[in-house]
Amino acid sequence: MLDQPRKENRRKFFQTAAAGTALLTLAPGVRLVDLAVAKDDADEVTDNTRWGMLVDTSRCATDCDACVSACAKEHSIEDTGRPDTDAQWIRKVDLKDKKTGRELSLPLMCQHCDEPPCVDVCPTGASFKRADGIVLVDKHTCIGCRYCMMACPFDARSFIHEKLSNQRSYAPRGKGTVESCTFCVHRVDKDQAPACVEACAEEGHHALVFGDLNDKDSEISRSLAEKSTRELRPSLNLGTGALYHGL
Repeated sequence: MLDQPRKENRRKFFQTAAAGTALLTLAPGVRLVDLAVAKDDADEVTDNTRWGMLVDTSRCATDCDACVSACAKEHSIEDTGRPDTDAQWIRKVDLKDKKTGRELSLPLMCQHCDEPPCVDVCPTGASFKRADGIVLVDKHTCIGCRYCMMACPFDARSFIHEKLSNQRSYAPRGKGTVESCTFCVHRVDKDQAPACVEACAEEGHHALVFGDLNDKDSEISRSLAEKSTRELRPSLNLGTGALYHGL
């Protein structure tokens, strides 16, 4: 284990190396430095709010991928036919209990942990958690080392291998950086639900509930009071923002 002075020196080295990419252009009119400025301006973000998502597996249909499709459309994530390298911020997982034969389907994405391992191992601070619990990657300082991908126990992060096009101004992405589900932070900051939640509701399933866990009167808090839930991999004590019913 590195001692504190050596850890600080290593962090400063990576921060200096990353600074050279400050003006990297991702797409016409979209720059990484703009993302960093926008983040700093979000002074309303406080720990008074703790955003979370409830996944009700009893309502999640096995043959439905509306949440996955909505996420890809919202963030301009293209399917290139190479599943080993294609980015996927949310994916459907089908499970079967070998003892009982019970089958269920559920969406899996960044769990937005209270104690995110991805943040702990990031040498530049590019992986960070907002005060309201949303875990993000600052592309301005990400050097693509992929330590966060190795640390994530949910395999929820993707590395961008190829040059991108048709990007969204509110969700800049860049070759050589890491990304994952953001809870559609650009929507949340405008008091809108994440794209996956809207799509699930439009399909009539209502398997996803998003809201403020700190607000006892919010829909998600009321749902949690009525349903038993659990975290994925609870033994890790990560305090995930995503909670599952019916596992």
